[in-house]
This record gives sequence, structure tokens and C-alpha cells, in this order.
Amino acid sequence: MKYALLFPGQGSQAVGMLAALGAGEPLVDETFNEASAVLGWDVLRLVREGPEEELNRTQRTQPALLAAGIAVWRVWRAGGCAPPAVMAGHSLGEYTALVAAGSIAFGDALRLVELRGELMQNAVPAGEGAMAAIIGLEDAEVEKICAAFPGPGALEPANFNAPGQVVVAGSKVGLDWLLENAKELGVRKVVPLQMSVPSHCSLMRTAAAQLAESLLKVEVRSPALPVIHNIDGKPRTEPDAIRDALIGQLHHPVRWSQSIGAMAQSGVGAFFECGPGKVLTNLNKRILGAGTYIALEEPEGIQKARASFETEQA
Repeated sequence: MKYALLFPGQGSQAVGMLAALGAGEPLVDETFNEASAVLGWDVLRLVREGPEEELNRTQRTQPALLAAGIAVWRVWRAGGCAPPAVMAGHSLGEYTALVAAGSIAFGDALRLVELRGELMQNAVPAGEGAMAAIIGLEDAEVEKICAAFPGPGALEPANFNAPGQVVVAGSKVGLDWLLENAKELGVRKVVPLQMSVPSHCSLMRTAAAQLAESLLKVEVRSPALPVIHNIDGKPRTEPDAIRDALIGQLHHPVRWSQSIGAMAQSGVGAFFECGPGKVLTNLNKRILGAGTYIALEEPEGIQKARASFETEQA
């Protein structure tokens, strides 16, 4: 079976994440403890006990989620199933995919995403950035609405998540304009998101430039498995091209619908979410409709996914 492993991004974190899987799989706690040794703070305690406010700090969230994704990847790999045909990750999850594919060392990636979170948080003063989901409009319609924003400030598409679900990001004044003029703009539903950082828009250019300096100091290898990049839904093999994609990703939109569509067109028939939550699993159902989508955050998900291999072989 040709399948993809997908790694979630910020927003999938929760206090207690992977507790059920970790109860029977020592690899989970071992991975969190390994991350703690690299970062110098107790990752396992934070994800198990909180407090939630601390876990939701961007510079804590990102390394915690990267460690969670690698923990699930290690459990999955230990089961002896054939490797995936391709990997991808949503935003932060792209780093997790690159670690799993052997392109970036786990420790290097942890330090990078901790810095990434700090740079993102510092790029825009608190309260001056915002994000919202626009529900029910086509991608092109959302792009047209963003282009109509008169300024000052920014309003841009940030995540093309699924048909009829596009996240926009920018300055608070831009989001306020969208909310105030939604009816006239033909927007039926806007859902403000609890995100203090306006990710994947031009307001992150400074953070991207600062991150680029650190990426140049990190060894990046050609991945052992194809990794689809958010910026254009295509894989890369050259280290410099991978670095450029990671830098560009920070201030360009995540093209998740395009990425999943490209994988499906290449013959991928099953998509397994490798981390906490089911955000990507639900998005993928909206993108492709009928198919095999399994979240691996709990033992039952792991068992169901492994059973799909046994069924195919039988």
C-alpha cells in the first residue's frame, strides 16, 4: 500500500497529548526526555501536566509538537511496517517530516523550532497581529478579498487548508476590516483564531531572515524519503533548496490542499497523521473525500493502520 505520513503543526497541542499511546510505548516518554536534554527544560512534564498557558507559548509549543510527532513516528517505525511513499507536515510539521526523513537531526530541529517560535513571537508586537478562518469561499475569492484590503497593515491568505477553508493572517486592523465588512465582501462565516502570531504572511519576513542565519549553521541532508514542502506542494533533495523552502514557508502561505492533492495524484491511497490530534485527518477528508485517513495518536489508531497492511497482504 502506498501511504503518506503527515505531521501536524501548531494548534494540535494539548496538555496530556499522547498520554494513552505513551502508557504502553516507552518510546514516547523517551523521546520527550531526549528533547528535554537538548532544550534544557522539562518537555515531558509540560506536555503531561501543563500549565496550558505555558504549552501554548509559541516557543514552547513548537519543540513540544516536534517531539510529539517524532515520538509517534518512532512507535510506528518500531512496528515494522513498510516505509511511507512520502511525508509532509503542516507548517511546523514540515520540520518534523524532515527529521523523520533523516534530513535534519532531531536535536538540531528542536533548537531551530524553539528559535523559530521565539522569532515569530517577537516579529509582531503582542495584540497587533491576528488570524482568522474564512469558511465557504473558494481560494481565489479569498485572495481577491485580501487584495481589496486598503491598508494600512496587512491581510493575506496564510493557510489553504481545504476547499472552503482558508486561513488569513495579518495586522489586527486588517482582520478588523474583514470582520466589519464581511457581509459586503460576500463572506458568510469568519472565525477568529486564538493565535497571537500572524503566521505565513509578510509580517514574518524579518523572522524568516533571522531564521535563515541559523539554518545556514545546521547540517541539512538529502532526505531518505520524499518530503512535500508547504510552499508549493513539491519535494526537494538539495540541502540549500530545503533551507530556502523552510525560510520561504515562514512568510508565504501553507498550500496544504495542493500538497495533499499532489500526493493523491502520485498514487498515495492512505494518509496517516503522525502526532497529536486529528486536525490533518479531518482536513484531508474534506480535500479528497472518500479514502483511508487514520490518526496515530492513540494505540487504536496505530493498530488500525497496521491492520490495513495485513488486510492488503491477505
